[in-house]
Amino acid sequence: MNIAVVGTGYVGLVSGTCFAETGNNVICVDIDEKKVQMMRNGEIPIYEPGLEVLFERNIEQGRLSFTTSLEEAVEQCELIFLALPTPPGGDGAADLSFVLGVAEQLGKIIKDYKVIVDKSTVPVGTAEKVSAAVAKNATVEFDVVSNPEFLKEGYAVEDFMKPDRVVIGTESARARKIMENLYKPFVRQGNPILFMDEKSAELTKYAANSFLATKITFMNEIANLCEILGADVDEVRKGIGTDNRIGKRFLFPGIGYGGSCFPKDVQALEKSASDNNYDFRILKSVMEVNEVQKTILVPKIKKYFNGDLKGKKIAMWGLSFKPNTDDIREAPSLYIIEELVKAGANIHGYDPEAMHLVKERIGDKITYGENMYDILEGADALVICTEWSVFRNPQFDKLKSSMNNSVIFDGRNLFEVSRMKDEGFFYSSIGRALVD
Repeated sequence: MNIAVVGTGYVGLVSGTCFAETGNNVICVDIDEKKVQMMRNGEIPIYEPGLEVLFERNIEQGRLSFTTSLEEAVEQCELIFLALPTPPGGDGAADLSFVLGVAEQLGKIIKDYKVIVDKSTVPVGTAEKVSAAVAKNATVEFDVVSNPEFLKEGYAVEDFMKPDRVVIGTESARARKIMENLYKPFVRQGNPILFMDEKSAELTKYAANSFLATKITFMNEIANLCEILGADVDEVRKGIGTDNRIGKRFLFPGIGYGGSCFPKDVQALEKSASDNNYDFRILKSVMEVNEVQKTILVPKIKKYFNGDLKGKKIAMWGLSFKPNTDDIREAPSLYIIEELVKAGANIHGYDPEAMHLVKERIGDKITYGENMYDILEGADALVICTEWSVFRNPQFDKLKSSMNNSVIFDGRNLFEVSRMKDEGFFYSSIGRALVD
């Protein structure tokens, strides 16, 4: 098939590359000329494990190309995927201006039947809005389909190539057949392609992310209670995770969720409910708890230093919102940095992939290290914000010899409490006993 993918962020670039990998001809469209030229030169603008090999192979074999011209792409393609940003507006609702703006342009461009696919995460009713926007100018038949993505950053290629399920919202038999043929190569192991109406497909995406965000937040609340009661959240997690009705995933406590999906999707679903006179109380609580959880280490740090952080050197491991990505959107590390800098601390940070983006965001507010150990020299404490694998088994002797104090505040519970006691560290984690 000939496919146009409009937008080359995480979703658009991964989708386009993976569609090309199964033999389709894919043209990715972006208005950023510098970015398009970069991709034409074989450079990937994002960090996503496993993407580079597929990206380079499909460019080399002529199945993946890039353009700034929407008209050029649409003319050649029967399927048009909209993978455009839908950031939260001031009121929390998803901003559909990018999606609807392109939809209006499509109405002026299409000269024969097209399937226009909403790949962006969009509120219920967006397919109707996109259809109306295209219809303003269109003189030919078209269908608008909802096809939400369920990609985890850091595992997006694997998720796309071997999906748990594919959700497709359409009531058009013609569009259904085209979409079914497109996705058959991805579900050869028997995982389902779920066809439903457009509104149900749109809500499925928000419901999935909001449920996972709720599960994470519940465990963070349990962890906070564990600290008060003297229980161990790791034992509680294992105790409930073996119940197959609950499952083991998304039960690890920490410093809150971040990234490009959970925060805005929870917010957008709550706003959609509110707009329709429904009080979604659980989601309101999830957002409130997560806001506090992002900086829950800060009071602990201040307490250790008796409220005086002025001039203290704090080393920070991990800046991205999660490992295996360079994404810093809503990363808890940024909120912690803001509070610690406000209190007078000097932050020295290291991340395997995200430092360049943090520097673009906050400049020289912190000092950036070349590796995970150089920032520890003379540090008064280490704060762990992201569970990169490289941080899981460090040289503790090197930490102790480099730092002024053997003090760790672990927002991701990377180390066993018993080991930290044996190693002689002051160790404060989430929902577990304090080692002092």
